[in-house]
Formats: sequence, C-alpha cells, structure tokens
Amino acid sequence: MDPAGYLADLERIPDTLAALADALDDGFLPFEAPSHDRVLLLGMGSSAYAAGVVAARLRHAGVDAVAELASSDLLPPPDPRTLVVAVSASGRSAETLAATAPHAGVAPVVAVTEDPAGPLADLATGVLPLLAGPEDGGVACRSYRHTLAVLLALAERLAPGVAPALTAGCRTAAVATAHLLDTRDGWLPGVADRLAGPQGSWVVAPARRLASAQQSALMLREGPRRPSHACETGDWSHVDVYLTKTLDYRMLLLPGSAYQPELMRWVAERGSTVVAVGADVEGAAAAVRYPGDDVDDVRLLTETTVAELVAARWWAAS
Repeated sequence: MDPAGYLADLERIPDTLAALADALDDGFLPFEAPSHDRVLLLGMGSSAYAAGVVAARLRHAGVDAVAELASSDLLPPPDPRTLVVAVSASGRSAETLAATAPHAGVAPVVAVTEDPAGPLADLATGVLPLLAGPEDGGVACRSYRHTLAVLLALAERLAPGVAPALTAGCRTAAVATAHLLDTRDGWLPGVADRLAGPQGSWVVAPARRLASAQQSALMLREGPRRPSHACETGDWSHVDVYLTKTLDYRMLLLPGSAYQPELMRWVAERGSTVVAVGADVEGAAAAVRYPGDDVDDVRLLTETTVAELVAARWWAAS
C-alpha cells in the first residue's frame, strides 16, 4: 500500500467513471439474465458494501434479493433457481471463491470482477468487468465505485426502473468528483482538521446509502489507520448516540435521512462536531457541496471522495 499511489488513484476517478459511462452507452454489458426466482450477492469488504445497497434496491423493486458476506457459514444452499452474483475486484478473494464454488455448475453464476480471466471468472457462467483499471495505491477506491455502477447496471437489467438514469449519473459523478478534487485546497484542510478527533471519527448515512458510510470509514482505517466507524442515520439514535456524552465526537454526515433532525438535536446538545457532505445542514460546522449532490446515484458514486481525500491527507502526514 502506498499513499502517493492512492492519491493518484483518486485523481483518476473522473476519467475512469466517464469511460465507464461511455462503455455503458455502448452496451458493454451484453447480459441476459437466466431464469431465476431469487438473487444472491456475495462479496467481502467494499464489494459487500456495494452489494448491500444494490440488493436493497432490488428488494424495493419487488425482487427477492439478498447480499451476504461470503465468509458466512449460513449461506443459502445451491439452487438452480438462484442467480448468484459473486463480487470481487481482484477475482481472488478467498472467501468469495469458497462461497461461490458450491453454486458453480448448479446455479447461474455471474462474476463481477476486474479480472475476467481470474479464478472467480472460472467459476462463473457470465462475467461483468469493472473497467476500473489497476489501483497502484493498493486500496479499493476506483474499483468500489465501478462495482456500484456495474451492479446497478445489472440490477436495472433484472428490474427496470432500479437505476434508469445510471449512465447520466456516472457522467455527473465524474464531473462532481473532478470538482471536489479541483477545489480541495479550499475545503480539505478545514474538514480534515475537524474530523481528526482524539478518539477517532464516525461516518453516518441513510440506509439507502449506507455503503457510502461504510466505505468512507474503511478509507479512514485502511490508509492512515485511524479509528473510524460507520452507522445508519436512524439507527444512530439507538446505538451510537451514547458516545457523544463521553467522547470528543467527530462526525462526517451524509445527509438525506428522515431521522436526521433527531441526530442533529443530540449532537447540538452535546457539542459534537459535524461535517456535512452534499447538503447544507443547520448546526454542521462545515458543508462540502458538489454538482449533482441532490441525485441519489450521483451521491453514491461521489460522496466517498471527501473521506478518501481526508484519508490521503492524514496518510501522507503520518
């Protein structure tokens, strides 16, 4: 893992997202879903985060879909009527390979991976490439976004209407990410300082974008090795509010939940520090805005950039 390489990977995001949008326009997913009754998404880490959001969207559209950690020993048994979507950017995650293997030859298996010739692809009946390119920093940042986009494209095939404006969302996210990169000298120092709490930092997001909080917290742990944890906005008042009473609590808030006012009431009463991304939030110490930050697909593909750049700054200084 390399901090300079990681920053370079982040700086390539606008180009690779725009190229992915071009590929989506050109129909690079020539995928016809086999007949199935249910969808099982398998992955680890960032792959699992992305899969969780997409499975929730499919369920909302009426599809029997679930995302599971590939490491679980309570996975559904192989079934010819289950469409298995195995997600691993490297195509070599040991847990995902082990979880997928029993389904190979029994159920239709789609591999979502950067390596269409890797061992995960060997287990699959179809392969969807990520087109993210190598990540020289050793951290899944571009591949995380591409995983989200490719899974959303697949979900749109399975249930039209799940992500009907995905290509436009990718293009806007490319512009939005470029904006955050180009303006970072103005917002990044202050945001990084506000989030650098002595006990760590927390990232909070609505359930529909929980992956953004999970990925953001992971970036703060993986590179600079700082304590950071993710929470869902509504659940925060049930599981994390207690920490504001005893800790110097620093929160990166990804807005949009109906339960956000209750959260902001607690943090205001207890003097916690909140930085908002993608909206102006009353009571927040700072807000970072970007083009298209009122569109859900754009948020999913863009908002982690703030935590990623904070992580790059902390990592370089460590």
